[in-house]
Amino acid sequence: HVQLVESGGGSVQPGESLRLSCTASVGMYFMAWFRQAPGKEREALAAIDATDNLVYAESMKGRLTISRDNSRNALYLQMSNLKPEDSAMYYCAGDNTWRRQSTLRRSGYKYWGQGTQVTVS
Repeated sequence: HVQLVESGGGSVQPGESLRLSCTASVGMYFMAWFRQAPGKEREALAAIDATDNLVYAESMKGRLTISRDNSRNALYLQMSNLKPEDSAMYYCAGDNTWRRQSTLRRSGYKYWGQGTQVTVS
């Protein structure tokens, strides 16, 4: 049974930073972060593969750094200069299906965590 568990969410003030973590029960070649605000679609933020090839979505580009530690099956998201509109549930996703490069599409990830709430106010 594959599990992804996020942590690190919380309440911060505008302009502050936050680092999210995700730990997978098994190694995941492709991993990504998504977020979903109430009443909105789940949107991709960033993706990374096991060789550290990265891709960022435009929404928070410049304020995000995605990274991973393969030895720990861990994924991280460093967020800076947070804004109230960044308030959302943040999800970790993973998949081992072979593909040429990371994807920001939801359909590209089979495994999902339960999410960690980030509130900026």
